[in-house]
Amino acid sequence: MSMTTTSSAAPGRPSVLTEKQRRFITKLTVLISGGMFIDGFILGSIGIVMPAITADLGLDLVWQGLIGASALIGIFIGGPLGGYLADKVGRKPMFTIDLAIFLVGSVAQFFVAEAWQLFLVRLLMGVAIGADYSIGWPMLAEFSPARMRGKLLAVQEVAWYVGYLISYALGYILTVSATADWNIILGLSTIPCVIVFLMRLGTPESPRWLMTKGRTAEALALAEEYMEEADRKDLQAQTTTRKLGVRALFSPAYIKSTVFVSVFWICNVTPYFAIGTFAPIILEQFGLEDGLTGALALNGLVVAGSLVSVVLIERVGRRKLAIPPFWISTIALVVVGLFSQQSPVIIMVCFLVFSFVNAISTALTGVYPGEVFPTEICGSGTGFATAASRVGAAAGTFLLPVAMTTLGIGTTMIIAAGISLVGGIVSQMLAPETKGKQLSETNAPTGRRPEAVVHSAS
Repeated sequence: MSMTTTSSAAPGRPSVLTEKQRRFITKLTVLISGGMFIDGFILGSIGIVMPAITADLGLDLVWQGLIGASALIGIFIGGPLGGYLADKVGRKPMFTIDLAIFLVGSVAQFFVAEAWQLFLVRLLMGVAIGADYSIGWPMLAEFSPARMRGKLLAVQEVAWYVGYLISYALGYILTVSATADWNIILGLSTIPCVIVFLMRLGTPESPRWLMTKGRTAEALALAEEYMEEADRKDLQAQTTTRKLGVRALFSPAYIKSTVFVSVFWICNVTPYFAIGTFAPIILEQFGLEDGLTGALALNGLVVAGSLVSVVLIERVGRRKLAIPPFWISTIALVVVGLFSQQSPVIIMVCFLVFSFVNAISTALTGVYPGEVFPTEICGSGTGFATAASRVGAAAGTFLLPVAMTTLGIGTTMIIAAGISLVGGIVSQMLAPETKGKQLSETNAPTGRRPEAVVHSAS
């Protein structure tokens, strides 16, 4: 990605990033993308081996749902916990601790032999995934130049989808051609975990976080080393007198941001995870003979959709990428629901359309949290939205096989369409446009100043 575009602080002038700063922001983007790659890798592998796990461990529908949703349940716990700790003790220490948890869980997957063991291990890994969202995204937003912040944050979702796709593809190859054991397929996440863990060692603390703790000299020194001029000026203007705690998320100043980010995230990921986890089974029920190949095509298309967001986000802005995909997804899923007994070709086309446009808007789930929440509660805000999104995603993943059996696949897809419709309505009403703005502008309170209502909320 190019980092030589015009600075928003001085139109017509070239970027003022030094070569060292450019290398640093590139490396930081890669390090956080590495965590997102692992997140996608861990979550993507379970879908491809679910039939093998079901047969090997004799899983009933309840255990299928629990194991499919285990990492999502863990994210529900890890998002708020990791975000709270990142706000309290700093981005830097948590940035490596969560990777260590990834590594432990990845190795443990080689040895699990019972359904409850697999559930607990993937629950632990989900805790690390949730923490990584709440640590990495705020950290990248706090270091990134305003003129390219959206692009750098959107890249995180590309990395997630690439990890998901690669794990799916590897699982497919090993399942079809090598008949590898499902323990081995799940445990492959150990390889990227080791690499990213070692690379993250030595990452500096966020200057914006240091400012909130009154460590001004240290913050300014790091900013001089790693941030460009316009962002250093914005950092210097950052107040250090606010006392914001978790309750500030629900104060008049920030409740709008909290509601928007949470609902936006829920409505993007709930249909995706439900359909993606059981894609081979769903597509086979629709009459496609090779459900695994169809599911692989769906996951390949989401990478293309997320790349569209990366390319366009700093050109067209956030709202134009956040809102229309919800309307298109709604129509595609309604068609699937109404014509579930018709041609498999029509069904496959609709699923492909859904996968592509859903990925475009989902890329912004990694952008908005780091922009709309102030530094003092950015980790907590991201964590809360992460947890809220996983309530829907875990419920959808857990309930999907039951719903397909009891309600029928047509009705199930109509329910998924309704979730997309809600996302479109809420986004139309609340989605902000943050393109090119400094963080002091994007996370400004929307109501009364939070100091007046939550001064003692820390």
